[in-house]
Parts: sequence; structure tokens; C-alpha cells
Amino acid sequence: MDMSLKGKNALVCGSSSGIGKASAIELSRLGANVTLLARHADALGETLMQLHREAGQEHDFIVADTTQHADLHQKIVGLVTLKKIHILVNNTGGPPAGPIIDAGIDAFRHAFEQHLMANHLIAQLVVPGMKSEGYGRIINIISTSVKQPLHGLGVSNTIRAAVGN
Repeated sequence: MDMSLKGKNALVCGSSSGIGKASAIELSRLGANVTLLARHADALGETLMQLHREAGQEHDFIVADTTQHADLHQKIVGLVTLKKIHILVNNTGGPPAGPIIDAGIDAFRHAFEQHLMANHLIAQLVVPGMKSEGYGRIINIISTSVKQPLHGLGVSNTIRAAVGN
């Protein structure tokens, strides 16, 4: 099976560390042009230096906070005017741990904005390009808690299940 992603453009959210960073590195190894997205320019710059590079590959990054929807929208619109995104990896850090009964309404609101709403906003902006290219993949990194809640992760269990649906 040909696993080459040469000529494909990927946007990987939360790509300055963890699963997002590993996803970005692997997509670049498979030949994709990768746009990294996270909150910290320094960490993004370090990840950018670790991406695989072949002739013709171009990688870049966007500094954005997924809870700041107006800014996120503007930056993604800027990206999709420059290139079509073929692969979207929606990935963000989880809400703080703790029992659901101790979580305040703002914890749910923040997680909802950071995960579900940001994922939807980004998808709405990249899907038209995927359709016009006849190729698109959206990967939402969530958690096994969508099938079986994890003890002590009340807000995360709730929000990640919403993203999974």
C-alpha cells in the first residue's frame, strides 16, 4: 500500500508537544507539508526544526489559542487562502483532572470552547478545500473515555464524548 502523502497539506493542532507533535512528525515523514498550530511560538519553532524535509516539502506554523475563536478564525482563513488543507488533526490538551462534582460551570464552558467549538470552526474552514481537491481526512484526537469514563476526569469525559459524536 502506498502511504505517501507527497503533495498533501496537513494542519496539526496542539502540535508543539505530545500526540500532536508526534502526529506532525509522522505526517512529515510520510511526505505531507505540515502546518503546526499551538499557543507557544518557541515550542512550535522547536517542533518545526524536527520535521522531516524532502525536496519540495514546506512546513510552517501558526501561533493561536483554540479558545480565542475570532483570532483562530482569522488565522485559519489566512492559511486556507494560501493552500488547501487535505488533512486536519484536531488535538488539544485536556481539561484539568478532578471529580465532575467539583467542576465549576466555567470549566465546562472553557473545555467546550477549546475542544468542540474550535474543532468545528476549523473543520468548517478546511472542508471546502478538501471537497474541491477530492481528498480530505479529519482526525479528532479524543480519549478512550468516550467509551468508558476515566475516574477523576469528569470534565474531560464529558467534553471528549461530545467531540466523539
